[in-house]
Amino acid sequence: MPTVADWITYAAARGTVIADDTDSAAALVRATDYITFNYISRFASGYDATSENVDEAIYEAANLEQATPNLFLQTFTPDQQKVLTKVGDLSWTVTGRAGGADAATPVSTKIEAMLRPYRNYSAGAMVV
Repeated sequence: MPTVADWITYAAARGTVIADDTDSAAALVRATDYITFNYISRFASGYDATSENVDEAIYEAANLEQATPNLFLQTFTPDQQKVLTKVGDLSWTVTGRAGGADAATPVSTKIEAMLRPYRNYSAGAMVV
């Protein structure tokens, strides 16, 4: 189970200072929830919260939560989901659902890379 003390050590090795206080503890709880519900719950059989890189992914999520409190608790309405459709003079198009909750959930490419080996990807069928 990740701890604030272990997060402080992990972050310090990467040049980040984390305070040992209630705000850090709360950020770690929110980060743990994010990793549990968005990754661990989707792991392939045989992988779980004790798998390699999970604690580190939680610490990475906690870093994001510390920098932007409640980042992973945001609620997005369909009208807030948009895609960039033009670059010169920027233009956005509202997409509505845009893939549902997964498309509206903040994603870290580092966390994705850390936990990708454990994801349960469904094999799709191809019709020829």
